[in-house]
Amino acid sequence: MNLHLSDNLFGFDLPDSAGQRIFRKVFELFIAVSTCYLAWKWGMYTLRISDVVLPLGVARYVDISFMHGNALPLWNAAFISIFAVFGFAGFRGIGRWAYAVAFVLLVFQYAARFSLGEIPHSSNLVGMGLLGYALGRIFFDQPLHGSRFSVGFSYVFVGLSYTFAAWSKLIATGLLWPDGRHLWMWINEKAVDEIARSGFVHLNYVQEWALGSMVLATLFLLVGLLTEFFAFFIWFKRFRTATALAIIGLHMGIWMTMDILFTLSVWELTILGLPWAVWIDYFIDKKLD
Repeated sequence: MNLHLSDNLFGFDLPDSAGQRIFRKVFELFIAVSTCYLAWKWGMYTLRISDVVLPLGVARYVDISFMHGNALPLWNAAFISIFAVFGFAGFRGIGRWAYAVAFVLLVFQYAARFSLGEIPHSSNLVGMGLLGYALGRIFFDQPLHGSRFSVGFSYVFVGLSYTFAAWSKLIATGLLWPDGRHLWMWINEKAVDEIARSGFVHLNYVQEWALGSMVLATLFLLVGLLTEFFAFFIWFKRFRTATALAIIGLHMGIWMTMDILFTLSVWELTILGLPWAVWIDYFIDKKLD
C-alpha cells in the first residue's frame, strides 16, 4: 500500500490497533521519564555552577544567573517532574498544557546546566519529543490525533537532525570529511583525555583497526556520513526499521571508536524504529486464536 508522507508520519485517518496504542503509550512514558531524569541530572549539576561563562540557548536572551547559587534548579526539576506526570496522566484542564510548561522549564534547566560552554547532543531527541507532545496536546482535540502527531513529530525531527548533521559536515569540511586521518585525530584526542583522567589508555580492537588502516578508518567515516545523510528515510514505514537500526549502528560505532554513547538517543531510536506495534498485534492475535 502506497502512503502519502503525512500517512507515513502521522496516519491520522488510518485504522488503529491495540499494538499501536501500547506502542504510543510506551513512547510517551519514555519521553516523560527521560524528561524527569534530565531535569534532576541537570539540576544537581547546576548547583556546582556559580557563573554563566557562555550563554546558551534561551540564556542568550534572558539572564539566567538567577538559576545559580541557590536551590532553584532542584525546585525547577521538581516542577518539571510534576508537570510531566500531569501530562502523562492526562489530567483534564492542566493536563492539556502540562507538557508545554514542562518543556519551557526544561529549556531553562538546560541553559543553566550548560552555561559553561559545553553543548551536549544526547538530550536533543528527548527535548523535541517533549515538544511534540506539548504541541499535540494543545492543538488537537482528539487524543488519538494528538498522540499520533506527537510520535510523528519525533520521526520528523530524527530524520531532520541526522540528515542536517551530514549536511553540516559537508558544508564545513567538504567531500574530504570522511578522511581516515580525521578519525585518527579524534581517537587520539580521546586517548589524551583518558590519560589525563586515569593515567593510562587501553585501545579496543575497533580503535586499533582504525588506527592501523587508513582505508578502514576512511570507510568507517564514510559509512557514518551516509547513514546520517539518509536518516530521513525513517519518515517512511517501509524503510523505518532498517534506517533506525543503521543509526543505532552509527551510535555503536561512535561508542567503540570515541567512547561516546548517546544512551537516550539509542533508547529512543529503539522504541521508535522497531515494529513493536506489529509484533504486539501479532502476539495478541496468536493469543486469541
